[in-house]
Amino acid sequence: MTTATTVSIPSWFARAESWLDDRGKGAWIAVMILGFIFFWPIGLALLAYMIWSKRMFNGSCRSARRAHHRHYRHAMKSSGNSAFDAYREETIRRLEEEQEAFEAFLQRLRDAKDKAEFDAFMDDRAKAAKATGDDNDFEDAQPA
Repeated sequence: MTTATTVSIPSWFARAESWLDDRGKGAWIAVMILGFIFFWPIGLALLAYMIWSKRMFNGSCRSARRAHHRHYRHAMKSSGNSAFDAYREETIRRLEEEQEAFEAFLQRLRDAKDKAEFDAFMDDRAKAAKATGDDNDFEDAQPA
């Protein structure tokens, strides 16, 4: 019986959270204000939760993401003009290729920077070893 009680509380909370997310940040703020009006610790708890879950500042509500996906699906829908649709698809394909090329370029830059930093580290290490005389064993092992 206690298991059913503990299971129903998270599901109730998850449903309430989903319901508020579907309505956006304004719904969260309205519920928080009502919480302050009726019993201030509830409003304070909602404010803390909104800040902790980053709902307050970065607009991470599901409704904003759904609106973005709806817009993307609408953009990919046929306009009825085959020439425009072909142009749009070609432009999107070209932009995706440019994005992939740019990301590859950035990766090459990161790799080059990492290699330069590693080479500088190895040079510093070799200089330090030479200055302290730790590389005598290495020189003795090499043929003359």
